[in-house]
Amino acid sequence: MQRVTVVGLGIIGSIWAQNLQADGLTIRAWNRTRKDFSFYEPDLAKTIEEAEMIIIVVADPPAVESLLKVIVPNLKPGQLVVQSSTISTQWTKQFAEQVESTGAVFLEAPFTGSKPAAEARKTVFYLGGTKEAVEKGRPVLARLSAHILHIGKVGTASSLKLAMNLNLALMAEALSESLTLARVEGIPDETFFEALHLNVGRSGLSDLKESKFRTQDYAPQFSLKHMDKDLRLALETVSELDLPVAKSLKLLYSKGMGIGFGDDDFIGLIRLLVNTKKVVKKT
Repeated sequence: MQRVTVVGLGIIGSIWAQNLQADGLTIRAWNRTRKDFSFYEPDLAKTIEEAEMIIIVVADPPAVESLLKVIVPNLKPGQLVVQSSTISTQWTKQFAEQVESTGAVFLEAPFTGSKPAAEARKTVFYLGGTKEAVEKGRPVLARLSAHILHIGKVGTASSLKLAMNLNLALMAEALSESLTLARVEGIPDETFFEALHLNVGRSGLSDLKESKFRTQDYAPQFSLKHMDKDLRLALETVSELDLPVAKSLKLLYSKGMGIGFGDDDFIGLIRLLVNTKKVVKKT
């Protein structure tokens, strides 16, 4: 495939589009608000006209739904629609049915890996769909990723992605609370992370976020508002289950959203804990 359209030029979509263009592919892209890229096209229907693959990477199910109202009537048989937004199984199946009714091919492709992974082409894709759809999308997706995992039928990849993000959200909160405890007790961040490096609790997440925690840098690699949405979708997906920690964490995310932390990195939630700058350690 040489002609690819990227729909959604947020943090990840813009990086993917630029990487594919650097590889020599013909890229066209659309975004709700104008973006200053040579491949930007303001007319969504026109953007997909000659595309062999259409990658959708936007915020949530309503955003995907609104795009498909324009895309589906203009699809041609054989075009491949790769849906990479993080949504739920229920929405994924509904969108797949709409796309496939035109004769186009649908591939579910949520991913893990934030901005640094996308820049380094180390995204990990979780694919849901037929073997034929997976192989049709693989040549382009391989340019953007370190690993491609075929999870199963349409819908399975979305559920796995929500499970992975639930795990990350829980890990980040545990790291935030343990770091706050250490700070309140007068332990320097350098010492905390030195100890963590020698502890089985060390993780890829703690390595990725260490410098951001230490410098209180909350610029988004993955925004709090998107993790909040993913927690909501995860809880909706398994509403019959009692997930007490996840439910409590969702309340904290809702509080962070209400304060205005939504566009910050999801580790910015640490600010809801003790303000260590104002703590006077008792002796």
